[in-house]
Amino acid sequence: MDRRWLVVGGLVAGVVLGWNLVCFTVPQWWQAMVVQLGDPVRIVQEPGLYFRLPLVQQVLYFDRRLLDYDAAPNEVLTRDKQQLVVDNYTRWRIVDPLQFYRSVRDERGAQSRLDDIVYSNVRETLGRHTLREIVSEKRSALMREVTERSDRSARQYGIEVIDVRMRRADLPAKNEQNVFNRMRTERERQAKKFRAEGDEEARKIRSESDKQVQILLAEARREADITRGAGDAQAIKIFADAYARDPDFYAFVRTLEAYRATLPEGTTAILSPDSDFLRLLRRMQPAKDGR
Repeated sequence: MDRRWLVVGGLVAGVVLGWNLVCFTVPQWWQAMVVQLGDPVRIVQEPGLYFRLPLVQQVLYFDRRLLDYDAAPNEVLTRDKQQLVVDNYTRWRIVDPLQFYRSVRDERGAQSRLDDIVYSNVRETLGRHTLREIVSEKRSALMREVTERSDRSARQYGIEVIDVRMRRADLPAKNEQNVFNRMRTERERQAKKFRAEGDEEARKIRSESDKQVQILLAEARREADITRGAGDAQAIKIFADAYARDPDFYAFVRTLEAYRATLPEGTTAILSPDSDFLRLLRRMQPAKDGR
């Protein structure tokens, strides 16, 4: 009984071992290459169950998924002679396993080649632009250009570069203070320019306001003179009419007004008895004969 179970177990083990030596599976997220005595003989990119020659052929697997490569920060010299430390990463995948195996062998070799390709393209592309363009104005467009150039160079290794992104771009510590001083000087220059333009605009506004004030005052004076002249003319006409109606009464009233204006209360005046100013008073004295 025991010998029978040993035979069955041996047969099962033999079948399993033979199956593993003859068959292999390719998951959906992998692609495989069958190598016979060191030479690639077949590429398998569809998932499923496949067969191989036992002991003669080997199966190498390559990832079909999107892979990430995070490069070490490197310095780049911009067109305006600024040192810039660029930290970028690359997303890539294997599209030609045979070419990939012949050129770089594995992912470690691929990352080494990508490091050279991407860095050279980053350095060349960013070196043709200024710091302002790289940091803010043209950042996305520059990264697209780097991606396209890197993809064309990486195709010879069976690699497709999907995207190259700049994680951060910093100035070296030794240049930060110089850049800060230049930025402050530029801001101060712009502030002086804006102040000068504001002062000039303020002078224009004040000048125009003063002009309008003078025009309004002149118009007011003219209207006042016209009104005053009309009033004086009306008053003269009234006086003239009153004088023409009763000259004596007019002279009497005017004389009293002159007395009131000239001789206020408490005033002492010394005049000649023959003065015309006292003519009204003389007329008001009683006659010597008592009449």
